[in-house]
Amino acid sequence: MKAVAVAPTFPTGPKLELDDLLAQLILRAQDVIATQGRLRALLRANQSIVGNVDLPTLLRRIVEAACALTGARYGALGVNDAYGGLEQFVHIGMADETVAELGAPPQGRGLLGALIVDPHPIRLTVMSEDARSAGFPPGHPPMTAFLGVPIRVRDKAFGTLYMTDPERGEFAAEDEELMLALAGTAGVAIENAWLHEEDRRRQGWLEASTEVTQALLSEDGEEPLLLIARQARVTADADVITVALPKGDGVHLVVEVTSGDGAERLTALTLSIDGSVAGSAYRTGQPLLIADAESDPRAGLHVPEAPGVGPMMVLPLVGLTRVRGALTIARVAGRRPFTEADVEMAMTFANHAAIALELSDARHDQQRILLLEDRDRIARDLHDHVIQRLFALGLTVQSVSATLGSDERAARLQRVVSDIDETIRQARTTIFQLRGPLSPGSGAVRSRLLAVVGDAAALLGFAPQVRFDGPFDAIVPDDLEDDLLAVLRESLTNCARHAKATTVEVELSVSADRVSIHIVDNGTGLGDTQRRSGLRNLRERAEQRGGSLTIASGPGTALRWSVPLPLRTTKA
Repeated sequence: MKAVAVAPTFPTGPKLELDDLLAQLILRAQDVIATQGRLRALLRANQSIVGNVDLPTLLRRIVEAACALTGARYGALGVNDAYGGLEQFVHIGMADETVAELGAPPQGRGLLGALIVDPHPIRLTVMSEDARSAGFPPGHPPMTAFLGVPIRVRDKAFGTLYMTDPERGEFAAEDEELMLALAGTAGVAIENAWLHEEDRRRQGWLEASTEVTQALLSEDGEEPLLLIARQARVTADADVITVALPKGDGVHLVVEVTSGDGAERLTALTLSIDGSVAGSAYRTGQPLLIADAESDPRAGLHVPEAPGVGPMMVLPLVGLTRVRGALTIARVAGRRPFTEADVEMAMTFANHAAIALELSDARHDQQRILLLEDRDRIARDLHDHVIQRLFALGLTVQSVSATLGSDERAARLQRVVSDIDETIRQARTTIFQLRGPLSPGSGAVRSRLLAVVGDAAALLGFAPQVRFDGPFDAIVPDDLEDDLLAVLRESLTNCARHAKATTVEVELSVSADRVSIHIVDNGTGLGDTQRRSGLRNLRERAEQRGGSLTIASGPGTALRWSVPLPLRTTKA
């Protein structure tokens, strides 16, 4: 009997269970492969952002990596400001035309604001169903699913990463985990970019300080304050720069130099030391940081003089011995605020600039002293040699003239003696001018009198001849200066208005006990006019000081105003 082979059979139930297990294994393997792919994509994303130190480029790459990881159609990264809003908003997915139609970027309200206030992940299937949603402006593309995760830098919320409308229709828990991992890496990359940017800006401030110092110490260079303002504006990426210096009355600052578009309207602006931020920085020697000048009640410098100014830092110019002034650096409203790091770097620049100014002043003072010493040597030689020889020559000529009696030659020699005397007086005036003021605060009397004569020259049509006799700057007391200036101004103005003179001689003399002004012109004289109010004022000024006013009128006019000097008025 032939044997027949029989195929083995298996129970139907176990076979189905094995098929199910194999199918589940395949699905799990596919999930593992997909997860492995996403992890590799996360690693690639990390590599693409970690090596970038340019902050704007880095922020955009973070958003692009997040969209690639989650399959989101739209992505954005908002950078927080100090006031609960958004300082920057980087986005991808929308066309440029749509962005232009929408206008201003989001201000950090709705869901975006919720992530700023409470920096924890938010994952929604339908955005509009959440009570925190503020909706979209007209023309905004529709968006449904939403995923937002915070980005932290140094344990501080830097901003938020937003994703919307994934390809799968909604975000999964794995998407949230991937985004949190990417946000962690992004925080490290942003911190590195910040540090790199701070190093770059610090280097810029140091280079600006070096340039200012070199320029101030060079023989030929830009005006110091203008150079400081220009360098500060470029280095700080600012829009408006002002440099304010003390006025001299102890209660005001004056804006001496400005830089920036439209900043010239701030030039010569007077600021109260007690009522402005510049005055506060000058008085305390401490910098001020203002995020928005238009809303900060302390910012009394640029508002309303310069509307539109927003972020501002005000820095004292601290020298070796004193605060020289205040440097204000400002940006227009809406631009990025300054940081504490900005203030620190700019303060170093301001201190270097102040010290450079002092070094420049010291160099100028040294050069001035050398010049004064040289001029004093020339004046001494004129006095000890030239004048003495002229005086001896005059005595010799005078003695020869005395032997000639009334001869015509004697008269001619007398005129020579008079000319020698006049030359001696002019040489003495030159000596006093050569010796000049010995300190920055002296020399005011002579300079102001000459300034009055210069102003009168424009009215007269010619320059009066001026001669000084005696050390005006050393002897004339401060309280007499106003009278001298008023007398000289009134007298020369009368010559210009009424005398029709073609020559005017002014002699200003001072001795140990008297000061006099003698003015002679070749004009028409006083005439018959009854208006004498100006001359009456001159007479009253003289009589109040125990002096006198004499006027001789004929062909021309000779005016002499003379007052006694109090004892012991020599200036230190």
